[in-house]
Amino acid sequence: MTYENGVGPFEDLKSDSQVVYKIKKLKEKLSNKIIILGHHYQRDDVIQFADISGDSFKLSKEAAMNKDKEFIVFCGVEFMAESADIISSDFQKVVIPEIKAGCSLADFASLENVENAWQEINSIVDEKIIPITYINSTANLKSFVGKNNGSVCTSSNASKIFDWAMERGEKIFFFPDQYLGGNTAISKGIDKEKIILWKRNKKYGGNSKEDILNAKVILWDGYCSVHKRFSVEDIYRLREEYPNIKIISHPECKNEVISNSDEFGSTSQIIQAINDSPDGSIWGVGTEHHLVNRLKEMYPKKTILSLSKIGNQCITMASNTPEKLLYILEKLDSGEIINQITVNDEVKEFAKLSLNKMIEITSKK
Repeated sequence: MTYENGVGPFEDLKSDSQVVYKIKKLKEKLSNKIIILGHHYQRDDVIQFADISGDSFKLSKEAAMNKDKEFIVFCGVEFMAESADIISSDFQKVVIPEIKAGCSLADFASLENVENAWQEINSIVDEKIIPITYINSTANLKSFVGKNNGSVCTSSNASKIFDWAMERGEKIFFFPDQYLGGNTAISKGIDKEKIILWKRNKKYGGNSKEDILNAKVILWDGYCSVHKRFSVEDIYRLREEYPNIKIISHPECKNEVISNSDEFGSTSQIIQAINDSPDGSIWGVGTEHHLVNRLKEMYPKKTILSLSKIGNQCITMASNTPEKLLYILEKLDSGEIINQITVNDEVKEFAKLSLNKMIEITSKK
């Protein structure tokens, strides 16, 4: 079976016990200096060291709230560490165990391509357009959105951000995840004929001027390699085997998967739904397998299955290992900072506007 960049079959890897012991000792020694943040998709032998674990939205807020620790050790991918650097205090430094831990979804949209698309759209449209970037994007795209009076969103708050945008403009330009944007738009009752896909490197994104004028939502043609792999056939297979199963999928999945699921939501919302369900319930979960595997351990009285037979793993998330975390901590203990993620001041200024706008919108009742 072939896999595209960013995704592979699940591997349940375990680290050497001595490495785990050394991390525990160093974490205790450096406790007044560091806070470790861990995304839900991290390996179990990494997430165990997180002071705070969560989805992108929660970790963004935690990075903004924890002002007293000099070092934020971010066990995640680059765009998450960039967000932490943008909204943390000036004296704080963000480091990441694997400096090359990127995101295949974020890689779909470059600033140059998005700016070119923005200019083309505005050359046709006189209406007000609100740009929204998924948090799974580079810092310079968050800055672009800040400069153009838009907002960042996450999978847990995309619905609120869409409401905010639709109150302020006639069109939404959403990037880089076509599926999160499309699923959110459809959930808002927007006609599918008014949702168009902007294809990179094609004039007018491969659309006619009439299509663009008629559109309410313009979606970038990016996607998460992990979530795109789930299929309706996966759902049919599980429903046949488990007639009472409930299917819950992440909104980065294709719409046909979402429309055939019982529920959909962010990683935190998936966890909450399973937590609130009665013992004996059966769940099929369409998201990254490290979280699915962890849910099985958290709720042994419930049957929790991945939509995928072999489990879909985010390769770059899994590239953060205990050995690399240990190395970071050893260097900090010796006074050396490595794998620091920094965002330049000009980009940071406007990216902070868009991130704070997201937090402001979602904090309202």
